[in-house]
Amino acid sequence: MPHSIWKGAISFGLVSIPVRLFSATEEKDVSFRQVHAADGGRIRYKRVCSVDGEEVPYSDIAKGYELPDGDMIILDDEDFADLPISTSRAVDVLTFVPAEQIDPVQFGKPYYCEPTGDAKPYVLLRDALDNSEKVAVVKVALRNRERLATLRPRDGILVLQTMLWPDEVREPSFSFLNDDVTIRSQEMTMAESYVEALAGDFEPEQYTDDYREALQEVIDAKTAGREVVRPAEPEVDDSKVLDLMDALRRSVDAAKQQRGAGAETAEKPAKKASPARARASAAKAPPAKAAKKTATSTKSPAKKTAAKKSAARKSA
Repeated sequence: MPHSIWKGAISFGLVSIPVRLFSATEEKDVSFRQVHAADGGRIRYKRVCSVDGEEVPYSDIAKGYELPDGDMIILDDEDFADLPISTSRAVDVLTFVPAEQIDPVQFGKPYYCEPTGDAKPYVLLRDALDNSEKVAVVKVALRNRERLATLRPRDGILVLQTMLWPDEVREPSFSFLNDDVTIRSQEMTMAESYVEALAGDFEPEQYTDDYREALQEVIDAKTAGREVVRPAEPEVDDSKVLDLMDALRRSVDAAKQQRGAGAETAEKPAKKASPARARASAAKAPPAKAAKKTATSTKSPAKKTAAKKSAARKSA
């Protein structure tokens, strides 16, 4: 079995049944990657901000709710901390109903429930459901979302199957439902005869995914024929390194020239000036170091936008 995806307890009246949930199904479709046709290299995607065009690290990504007018409400971890399901670890039984009363369109993903403590209360609930021919309707918090689900026995295991909420099932609205369609008795008889001719018990093992099997045969044939493209290792671009070294070299040369000019100035005798004139001179022209600091602290328009965005997020 794969790793469990949830650990908690089933609340069966005053009885608590510790369980772990495991995915009961797995998709077996053949999966592909998007690659460059010329060399087989994988296509990678970056998370780029639509405002400043800069790549955003995962740690700086928050959840945003877009309003109808396009404004965005940003939510952080504190906004989710006090929600009632944030730490809920219980499967709460709400009622027991006949299975046929639940529309299959509401069913979602199934999970196997494994008891993690004394198996007796687990077996008691399983057999009680089996004997009553009913399923339990429950509420459970999975992946930070409260879900409606059913609990039923299958092959000696309790299966928890998520469900859609009633307002998540769309009402069908098609024009042909209003048409007055007449079916002749002969047509109905023929249709019913066809149904009876193909009637039988459901045996799932007799059905196979022909497309997946044929596709796998194509992949196996290409593998055996060695028509395989191994992506080449990406070449290292040294241009940025060379540019960086050149910038560092220029910086060192400029620092040496500036230090040399400062030494020459220090050798010349300084003229004595009055305190007032010295203050006026200092006010007119800032020192070279201060000017340099001002120049280097100037932000590009993109970074100013990013700074405004970060401030807006904090205020939100």
